[in-house]
Amino acid sequence: MKSKKKNYKLGYDLGTQLRLHSMMLPGTISLLLFSIVPLFGLLLAFKYYKVTDGIIGVFTSRWYGFQNFKVIFGNLDFSRMLVNTLGLNLIGNIINIFCAIFFALLINEISNVRFKGVVQTVTYMPHFISWVVFGGIVMIILSSDGVINQILLKLNLISDPIIFIAKPAFFWAIAIIANLLKELGWSTILYTAAIAGVDQELYEAANLDGASRLQKMLHITIPCIKSTIMIMIIFAVAGILNNNFDQIYVLQNSFNLERSEVIDTYIYKVGLQQLQFGMAAAVNIFKSALAIALLFIANKVSNKLTDSGLF
Repeated sequence: MKSKKKNYKLGYDLGTQLRLHSMMLPGTISLLLFSIVPLFGLLLAFKYYKVTDGIIGVFTSRWYGFQNFKVIFGNLDFSRMLVNTLGLNLIGNIINIFCAIFFALLINEISNVRFKGVVQTVTYMPHFISWVVFGGIVMIILSSDGVINQILLKLNLISDPIIFIAKPAFFWAIAIIANLLKELGWSTILYTAAIAGVDQELYEAANLDGASRLQKMLHITIPCIKSTIMIMIIFAVAGILNNNFDQIYVLQNSFNLERSEVIDTYIYKVGLQQLQFGMAAAVNIFKSALAIALLFIANKVSNKLTDSGLF
């Protein structure tokens, strides 16, 4: 047998694997166009850029230093946006992860394969509905003549209809619950896949010992999928500054702006509506730097506590 060559030259590799590289070409071009080339736009955060300068202005416009960052952090509304972003994500992630794990455990307990498939399909379906449609349904349900108000009026819990979507105090709850209803089934996919990989002999041994379903969940299923749970928690911590823009923008209005304005909607308004690309780029750099720091911190904590992490 021929021994494998340990060192490969780039030119030789490209020549001998032309077909493979040609198959990769569309993906490579897409990666370059949409992931690598836009990185040059980060220069806008440090430049005094005007739309009239065009694309060349990204490189030719004069340096502005850290003035864009000073303007952003000096904005009185920035702390409110940061609180809304962190609050929605932190509370939402805790609830979503817990509910997704619990729901995956319940699905795993369904013995009828056909019924199990129906439950999974039905709960997955809302994920494929756009937030424009799903958000419209939520607003109809919560409107003054919607189902919720009708039930509360029938039960004499309120005397006049409440326009929930216009009340800032209700926005966090509405956004978190709406996202949970839409994404619960889809969020269980990784957990159900991890549960399917658990050694069945462990359950058989537990059955011989007379373990109940709850005991098997707590002492077999959850410990066996611990690494998957920790990876999802790490991703959630790293993305704590990334809200679901579609959801927030659809549910947002001038009445609930106090509790609904988050960093993502701020970037959209400043960058695309007000054409202040430098400030929008500065906010994105802040988000990315903080996300990287949180990723490393969460991974280190996970490795310390559970001996499992991304790296």
